[in-house]
Amino acid sequence: MIHIFNSLDRLAGVLGDNVISLVEDAHLNGREFNIALSGGRTPRILFEKIASTSEESGVWEHVNFYWVDERCVPPDHPDSNYRMTNEALLQHLPLNNDHIYRMIGEEEPHREAMRYAGLLQEQIPTRDGLPRFDLILLGMGADGHTASIFPDQMELLHAERLCEVARHPETGQHRLTLTGPVINNADKIFFMVTGQNKATLLASILDAKSEKEKFPAAHIKPSHGKLEWYLDEAAAKLLNK
Repeated sequence: MIHIFNSLDRLAGVLGDNVISLVEDAHLNGREFNIALSGGRTPRILFEKIASTSEESGVWEHVNFYWVDERCVPPDHPDSNYRMTNEALLQHLPLNNDHIYRMIGEEEPHREAMRYAGLLQEQIPTRDGLPRFDLILLGMGADGHTASIFPDQMELLHAERLCEVARHPETGQHRLTLTGPVINNADKIFFMVTGQNKATLLASILDAKSEKEKFPAAHIKPSHGKLEWYLDEAAAKLLNK
């Protein structure tokens, strides 16, 4: 399903409402809700929207926050996905820190990838032997990467391990990332993609052109769940309506 909005503010508002609706539904049914968040610049406005409407809500008591990926930096570093999420969202919600499961970017990367994989296995209900997130929020880079799975590291889409170490192809920065099988096992995946610099790539991925297979984002296809794209008009301008 594809949703297109005439402004980033409207996109973030609707997407935020949909996330809150899922959280509220889980709360009403007495279920814990496990969500994996993405970092980068695009989600900040979404997180701020959610925070602005949820500061007094008790529905967050049974929500567990995980991360799709993280830069291998301390949590107070400007590049930290955790730092951005905490500033924009988490510190504004009425929840305890024991519901926040960050990737520890300052640890040795391979050791932390193993620890985080073990945490997912212990904490999250499984389906087909893999952790089953209720919701995963993803973005897409201008090169077609998602999470920290880059076009030159396509093997991470099919890795046996739940969490792996990736490397940014230009900067060489180490990243921690969930792998393709875990991502595709989620109940729901919401992509948030904005900006005209992604329009050509997005059209290739969503219009089923053959060359799309070289882009990691094209391989996000939930095996049992639902995939939705939330786009602004700039990113969606080349789509066949």
